Amino acid sequence: MSSREEWGRSPVEWRLDDGPNTSDGTFTRVRPLPARGMEEDVFVRWMSVLGNIADQLYYPCEHMAWAADAKVLHADSARWWTLSTALWGLSLLLGVARSLWTVLRLRQRLRSPVANLTSRLPQSKQRALEARMQSEVLTLLSNLADLANAVHWLPPGVLWAGRFPPWLVGLLGTTSSLLSIYQAVQASGQPEAASP
Repeated sequence: MSSREEWGRSPVEWRLDDGPNTSDGTFTRVRPLPARGMEEDVFVRWMSVLGNIADQLYYPCEHMAWAADAKVLHADSARWWTLSTALWGLSLLLGVARSLWTVLRLRQRLRSPVANLTSRLPQSKQRALEARMQSEVLTLLSNLADLANAVHWLPPGVLWAGRFPPWLVGLLGTTSSLLSIYQAVQASGQPEAASP
């Protein structure tokens, strides 16, 4: 199969055109970090930074794997695919840790007996915290579904790699996509939620 025929068959090629940089020199896929005054949680900040690094390393590795498959480069594409999938899994694992930590902090803040006795949260702030917690739970579930698929695509012998039937791979991917679409629709109609 020629490179031209492969061009329309894989999302990898679609991402080749929209590389990591925009015209103003910023990265397009970098997750926003909390502003220093808004988010004092060091763990969340480091999970975000490390996740961004894994994301930015993923795309060149994926491009190298594609180029090796297309015979543009003389390299072992399997190693590049494994590395890109491992980076994808690492990014998802960091996202899971970040979301789980954030959910636990938000839950603690909403259910704190000290906060309930001394100063009741205004109802609008409480609703914003609950909305943020719901969003983080959905992000957590989406990342877990994607992480299960990422491990499935690693070389055999790594956890459950290669053991999922096609219907389960599709179900996990569809679940993750539907959760992300739902979050995008919800976010488009709501103001920014408060930080934990």
